[in-house]
Amino acid sequence: MKVIANTRTVQGTSASRRLRRAGKVPGILYGGSQGPVMIEVDHNALFHALRKEKFHASILDMELDGRTEQVLLRDFQMHPYKAQVLHVDFQRVAADQPIHMRVPLHFVGQENSPAVKEAGAVVGHVLTELDIACLPKDLPEFIEVDLSQLRATDTIKVLDLKLPPGVKPVLRGKENPVVVSVTIPGAQAEAEAAPVPATEVPATAQKAPAPAAAQGGEKKAADKKPAADKDKKKK
Repeated sequence: MKVIANTRTVQGTSASRRLRRAGKVPGILYGGSQGPVMIEVDHNALFHALRKEKFHASILDMELDGRTEQVLLRDFQMHPYKAQVLHVDFQRVAADQPIHMRVPLHFVGQENSPAVKEAGAVVGHVLTELDIACLPKDLPEFIEVDLSQLRATDTIKVLDLKLPPGVKPVLRGKENPVVVSVTIPGAQAEAEAAPVPATEVPATAQKAPAPAAAQGGEKKAADKKPAADKDKKKK
């Protein structure tokens, strides 16, 4: 894909506002030995290009002031509520230097997998993008994840993926994140509906009977009550 840009010499907030009113997007091109260059790009062309997945994970040919160089889209900012691109960042790439990119994952064959057809499982896409490192010539537009053999007991992790030649996942230490998970709705419902076993009250927590001495004292007090009533009647 191709990007047409021009060098801009005027910088600052006011200059950026004037560019946007003129239908341009202020940006920057950096990387390599040439140093950063302030650029401007046609807004409508950039806006429509950003809607294409390929534009985000491909080596782009940038035509800048009549010369062409290879770049990557690194960042862009959108207006909070308008369909307007406010700023864009591109990075130069060198053919012999590895690049670090996030590329989309494309899941295929899910509806024909044993997990869905036989077990009625729900397949969850935990990751939709993957961090990779490779040379510019090996950069894939996307990575395909084949789910046609997925079974109800399976879980697919990053290291289980079949990556294109020259492409490696970027992981931290022994990290191996889950890419695809499988859930059986019936088994989950049964687990939630399982009765909770009653908890027995320990013998020490049961109410103990009143001591015999206390019971005798209560009986004597009851016996004394009628006698006191008789004395009152005599008086």
